[in-house]
Amino acid sequence: MTNEEILNIAMSQSAIDSNCKAEDFKSLENKIVISRKNPNARKYLELPFSCDLTSYGNNIVASVSEELVDVVKEYIEKYEMICCFETPNLHFLIEKLKPYNLNMCFMAEYFLPDVDVIKPLPCLYKTKLLKENDLKGLDSKQWSNALCCDKNRPDVLGVGAYDNDKLIGLAACSADCDTMWQIGVDVLLEYRRMGIASSLTSKLSLEILKNGKVPFYCCAWSNIKSIRNALKSGFKPAWVSVTAKPNDFINKML
Repeated sequence: MTNEEILNIAMSQSAIDSNCKAEDFKSLENKIVISRKNPNARKYLELPFSCDLTSYGNNIVASVSEELVDVVKEYIEKYEMICCFETPNLHFLIEKLKPYNLNMCFMAEYFLPDVDVIKPLPCLYKTKLLKENDLKGLDSKQWSNALCCDKNRPDVLGVGAYDNDKLIGLAACSADCDTMWQIGVDVLLEYRRMGIASSLTSKLSLEILKNGKVPFYCCAWSNIKSIRNALKSGFKPAWVSVTAKPNDFINKML
C-alpha cells in the first residue's frame, strides 16, 4: 500500500463511523452530519454519537444528534478549526452541552504508518510472531495495554519479546473493522527504555500490512511516551477527535 491508499482507507472508515463521505474530510469547509448506527463502523464505537468532532487537519466533520446541530454549528463556526479541539475554547461547548446531560469525554490522536519510513526495528531480545490462538492464552490483566480481549473485536495478531522463555513485551492488534487493525503495546517495567516497544510495534505493523489491513495507533494527547513510540515505530499523526458522552457514562469511568 502507498501512504495515499492508507490515508484514503482511514478516511473511508471514518466516513462510515461519522456517517459522512470520505471526501468530507478533505474539504476546507466544516461539515455537520447526523450520526447513525452502522454495522461496518469500528466495533468499539457506541453509535449514534451525541457529539463527535473529527479532523484530518483540513476541517471539522461534526457527527451529532439532531438536537445538537445548532449548538455544534455555532461552536465550529465561532472558533478556528484547531482551537475547537482544545481549551479554553472547549469550555464554550461544554457549557452548551450541560442542558443535554453531556460532557466532553474522549480526546484522542490517531496515527497511521508511513510506508516510506517504517521498517523492522532491532530488539535486544528474541521476538516471535503470535497468532490469534497464541494471544488467547496470555494474561489479559498483565497485558491490558496490548490486548483488547473483546470477542466483538478479537486480538488477531501479535509480536512478543522474550527473555529466554519469559514474555517481557507484547504488541498486539484487534480487528476493529474490516479494513483497519488497532495496535496496543506494553513492556514489563524492568525492560522499558530499551527500544523493545518500538521494535514490536514496527514489526507488527509490517505484518498487518502483509495481511492487507491498515494498522493504526491511538493514544491520548498527553501520553508522550506512547506518542514517541508511534513516531519511532514509523507512524505519523493522521487525525484527531473529541467525543461527548452522557454524564452517567463519564462518572462510571472516574
